Amino acid sequence: MNGSRLVRWTLRYIALLYLFALLLLPLGVIFNEAFKEGIGEVFSAITTPDAVAALKLTLLTVIIAVPLNTVFGVLTALVMVRSNMPGKRFLNALIDVPFAVSPIVVGLSLVLVYGQNGWLGDAFMEAGIKIIFSTPGIVLAVIFVSMPFVAREVIPVLQEIGDDQEKAAETLGANGWTTFWRITLPAIRWGISYGIVLTTARALGEFGAVTVVSGRVSGETETLPLYVQKQFETFNSVGAYSASLLLAVIALVTLLALNLMRRKEN
Repeated sequence: MNGSRLVRWTLRYIALLYLFALLLLPLGVIFNEAFKEGIGEVFSAITTPDAVAALKLTLLTVIIAVPLNTVFGVLTALVMVRSNMPGKRFLNALIDVPFAVSPIVVGLSLVLVYGQNGWLGDAFMEAGIKIIFSTPGIVLAVIFVSMPFVAREVIPVLQEIGDDQEKAAETLGANGWTTFWRITLPAIRWGISYGIVLTTARALGEFGAVTVVSGRVSGETETLPLYVQKQFETFNSVGAYSASLLLAVIALVTLLALNLMRRKEN
């Protein structure tokens, strides 16, 4: 019994040490480095025109990518679990492509397709639409890399709850939309919520694919992660740490809001 208790406590301390070393310690260092010259310097660093523009562009990509991937994720999960559509194995594998492919490869692929000399680039350029080295290219890159999260959170929830209640609602005369809105959606809401948090975090921090498609023009096509790297490269440590802290705060606020919503409902 004592040996079993010792093993449990050892595993707990190992887990806590792991979290401290990989999560709490780096965040603490960022916080310390950002504020070591005072809160005034932090405020000045994150309110420069380039920092504000980078923050706006980052938030814009999140605002576009997260809702689109949420809708896609829910629809994909419903197709995977509630339909008998042929080719579901292929679709299941396709969902995981952003996990398997390097973001750099994703960015290069977008350039080859939507660039000025790409497969579709000339057509868009003739229509007056610039995708690569512009905001649309950044949004496409972020959508691609953050696509699987909602689907991967919702699919197991749908499998667990089954379809008995949905069939009962249909038997009582409810149409498909009513069944989804009143039965399915409430049952999968927390799966969707966690998927949204993961998608938001991925969209906020995307670097590789965005580096390739953005052109990295300060004040125009520079997201906050790219801005952080630029500040490091120009030896502006306060600016880099302050922008990093801002990214961390946004992600933590999103997670905190989810937890508060869940606690309030319970």
